[in-house]
Amino acid sequence: MDLDDPLRLVHEYVQRMMAWLLFMDAATVPKRQAMQLGLGAGALTKFCAKRLRMKTVAIECNPLVLQACHMWFALPADGLRQQVVLADAAREIQSERWWGRIDALQVDLYDQEAAAPVLDSVSFYEHCRRLLSADGCMTVNLFGRASSFQRSVEKMASAFGAESLWSFKPTREGNTVVLAQRSAGGPKPALMSSRALEIERQWDLPARKWARIFKPLAS
Repeated sequence: MDLDDPLRLVHEYVQRMMAWLLFMDAATVPKRQAMQLGLGAGALTKFCAKRLRMKTVAIECNPLVLQACHMWFALPADGLRQQVVLADAAREIQSERWWGRIDALQVDLYDQEAAAPVLDSVSFYEHCRRLLSADGCMTVNLFGRASSFQRSVEKMASAFGAESLWSFKPTREGNTVVLAQRSAGGPKPALMSSRALEIERQWDLPARKWARIFKPLAS
């Protein structure tokens, strides 16, 4: 975390988890709903709630993680826009109260060993897809010595359709962010470039670089 700017997204892979912004009109973002599966250090939750001014919920199973975020990572208490639900993500996303309501779903689920995603099955990704609004997107961080990018992508393709998947190349640290659309059909290059400029202007994220290197997996 940047102590001078606790809301800034420092790590490259965390910034890339925001690539769904390329798929939405910036003016609509504050009216939308974000969800994080896995609170981590709270970076995405803080950014979505405070910088993007979105209604934001994080699902976290470990109360000690939440306590650490409040103590050390400047996560504010729950309010009108931000909520942390202490629950098992695999069960919570099967609750009907979330179905079709989530515009931006960010999945970063790892245990203390960080060897592979904790939840990475076809049925899990099917449940994730059911959460999304008609033009909603899911971003997933794939990382770990026991993870398999190709296997994970195949499972996502089974749930979302191969034509709905986009991906970055791995970061230097080995994190690969994959995006899945609820409904296939990404923006044309000119529109993506225009949105990238607006994202950089409003939220200081390297979106023009994203637009150059972020590609459909089916192409």
